[in-house]
Amino acid sequence: KDLLESISALKAAVTVLSKHHGGSLLQIPRTHMMSVAATLQYQMRKHASLLEGTLTPSERRVAAAFVQAPQDYFDAAPTFKQSYAPQSGEIFGILGQMKETFEANLAASQKEEQTNQKAYEDLKAAKEEEIAAGQEQVDKKTDELADTDQKLVDAKTDIEDTKASLSADEEFLAMLKEKCSMTDKEWEE
Repeated sequence: KDLLESISALKAAVTVLSKHHGGSLLQIPRTHMMSVAATLQYQMRKHASLLEGTLTPSERRVAAAFVQAPQDYFDAAPTFKQSYAPQSGEIFGILGQMKETFEANLAASQKEEQTNQKAYEDLKAAKEEEIAAGQEQVDKKTDELADTDQKLVDAKTDIEDTKASLSADEEFLAMLKEKCSMTDKEWEE
């Protein structure tokens, strides 16, 4: 958003200068020149680190001279401060160069954002798959636990039935032994 605003401001400044670039820049209204100078100064301060490798020291001096006295900068007879001032095309070129730098930086940022967005979506999809697999395992383990609990209940019931059957069988055995012993005694008599 910040770069979009900067690019928009520089486009406006370039537009103002380009309207008068072929003719005399002295005919540009003072307010327009002040606006271009203010935009140039603001953008150079705001994006100093980005412009560090883009603008040469001499271009920085030219821009500073323009910012200090925008209306005097293009005078036919330059003052002492602007005695080194080049043609008006240099300011136009500096603004264009700054705009191109910002646009290239914006394009790179947008490309990086798209790459990061794609990486995020891939990561999100992978994590959702992991969550689904984890939920599937939870469901499977829950089913296994239910089956195991049911088997435990069945085994407890079986053991109770078996103990009851054993108890009945032991009673029958005791009764049978008693009967056998009585029968043995009868035979012995």
